[in-house]
Amino acid sequence: MTKERIALGKFGEELARKRLKDCGYRILTTNYRCPLGEVDVIARDGDVLVFVEIKTRKNKSLGRVKETVNSRKQRQISKVALAYMKSNNLWGSKARFDVVAVGLLDGKKEIEIIKNAFELAY
Repeated sequence: MTKERIALGKFGEELARKRLKDCGYRILTTNYRCPLGEVDVIARDGDVLVFVEIKTRKNKSLGRVKETVNSRKQRQISKVALAYMKSNNLWGSKARFDVVAVGLLDGKKEIEIIKNAFELAY
């Protein structure tokens, strides 16, 4: 991955985390990694545990950004979410999967939070 793509991803994650906080999410951890993969943000939205995937693209519409969380990525995030819940003894918790799409098009920043973007895919 190029330095430019890494920088773009970090910038998008910062924008997304700020938007999540502004919307009342309480961020528990960022960039959670385990042997099964990674989740960008794990947060609480009220009493719901939320696993958030952040996708940032330059020169793409938000619709195109959202399409990048395909079934393979959903399965990977689901596995990581189950591992997190197991390791933190959170089996009884309500949980959902959100996607934050960050589009940087023509110098404009567009950020959309898609709640319940997909179901457990494992």
